[in-house]
Amino acid sequence: MIADEFEDKPTSDKPASAPEPVKPPKPAEPATTGKASSGKGSGSATNSDPFEELEALVGIAEVKEQIKSLSNLIKVQQMRKAKGMQAVQVSLHSVFTGAPGTGKTTVARLYAGILKELGILKKGHLVEVDRTELVAGYLGQTAMKTEGIINQAMDGVLFIDEAYSLAPQDSEDSYGDEAVNVLLKRMEDDRDRFVVIVAGYAEEMHQFIDSNPGLSSRFSRYIEFPNYSAKDLVEIFSKICAKNEYRLGDGMAEALEAHFEAQLTGADRKFGNARYARNLFEKLLEHQSNRVAELSDPTETDISTLEKSDLEAM
Repeated sequence: MIADEFEDKPTSDKPASAPEPVKPPKPAEPATTGKASSGKGSGSATNSDPFEELEALVGIAEVKEQIKSLSNLIKVQQMRKAKGMQAVQVSLHSVFTGAPGTGKTTVARLYAGILKELGILKKGHLVEVDRTELVAGYLGQTAMKTEGIINQAMDGVLFIDEAYSLAPQDSEDSYGDEAVNVLLKRMEDDRDRFVVIVAGYAEEMHQFIDSNPGLSSRFSRYIEFPNYSAKDLVEIFSKICAKNEYRLGDGMAEALEAHFEAQLTGADRKFGNARYARNLFEKLLEHQSNRVAELSDPTETDISTLEKSDLEAM
């Protein structure tokens, strides 16, 4: 697979209702230079500026504005505190809603880096998990596993993807309840040590937060990640090409935009957005390779250009 900064974890349409064997958690390495951690698919270096990286992301203008507004709110409250004035406690726990591939994980990594830059978090790393990494096969074990994950996230951000699977609708799920109760207790006991982001489809996330008074009292900040536009997807596709030393041939950008428009028109909520663009790039490489392999003496331009005909050949 071609990894890049637009990666989001695949999101299933239905939450799991029974525990499964767990796999090791995926913590992003803590930053060592006071900047955001690179992590899986973030496309950032450990000495990069998370504010600049956020601004450089394709599209998601409203998401960027919300993160920047929150940053400014934190800065002003810090100024007030430094001058001996009353400072308002800012809620940092957040709910990220949206379809797969819309940048939720990437923004979560940058958010962790920003909170470190602002002096809120000491490490600013990201620990990314889902239900399978919080829930065990027996009651009691779930509490231990969830505690262990939270301990890894200390001084950083805990990102729980498909968080609604911890409280599936119309289901008695004592395992998920156990994980949620541990999380809520630690959010209170260690409220200055880590930040929690829960993510998933909008409707299910609202139901999840409303399912428990403790959740609704701690998560009041919602950030919606909309689907990318066709133009955004062309820009993302072009960035993926540039990163891998490919270029678009004549008319290819226009053909891609028309292709993405058609996909978006008939898309359901599981449409992969940037992940779809990345998968399309990989498929086009095969068609381009088949075309180039038939040339008698391909040039450097031939082997590095994706042509409109490659897209049409799909």
